Amino acid sequence: MTGDAEGSASTVTAADLAGWIRHAAELVAAAAERLTRLDAAIGDGDHGHNLDRGLAAAVAALPADAPPGKTLIAAGRAVVSKTGGASGPLYGTALRRMGKAFGGAEEVDAALLGEGLRAALDGVRELGQAAGGDKTMVDALVPAAAAYEEALAAGTDLAGCVRAAAGAAEKGAEETVPMQARKGRASYLGPRSAGHMDPGAASTALILRALADVV
Repeated sequence: MTGDAEGSASTVTAADLAGWIRHAAELVAAAAERLTRLDAAIGDGDHGHNLDRGLAAAVAALPADAPPGKTLIAAGRAVVSKTGGASGPLYGTALRRMGKAFGGAEEVDAALLGEGLRAALDGVRELGQAAGGDKTMVDALVPAAAAYEEALAAGTDLAGCVRAAAGAAEKGAEETVPMQARKGRASYLGPRSAGHMDPGAASTALILRALADVV
């Protein structure tokens, strides 16, 4: 990371983003059983293990010398290729859209990172056709992007913006517990889907927490 005059992070590099993917893989691996239990309650019961496998593949696919955008695009492609079920395309799309938003930038500042986060959210919504309140990963991503943008507008530094996004994602995941699912396999359960945290929102919160840890 490159710092400003006061020592706080003002940009992230490809190395930082590679560190994010590695740390996200570690957090998801540690939480794989919990995520799978969440999914077993309202879905196929494989989310944690599938995403664990996909992120491990993303770590293996990280390029040795590439700009930030291409680093995330490579990780996203690996996630699509190796993650089973609907999760692969959704998480892979999020990473690839974020990478594309960075273009050829060698370093990503707070404004560009916010654009990347918004692009990731837009990609997930387009692919999954889900909105806030549907009890999906979107319920973590929407508040995360909003919190990031609000913090950025208030003049918060990059690290603070990412922490705000991670905290909002965690709160958003918690708020899926009472929701009735309107998308995906969980929607087949109708009212019985209420009372359980959405596994996609839970894993999205973990991945954003990993970014906050690295930044």
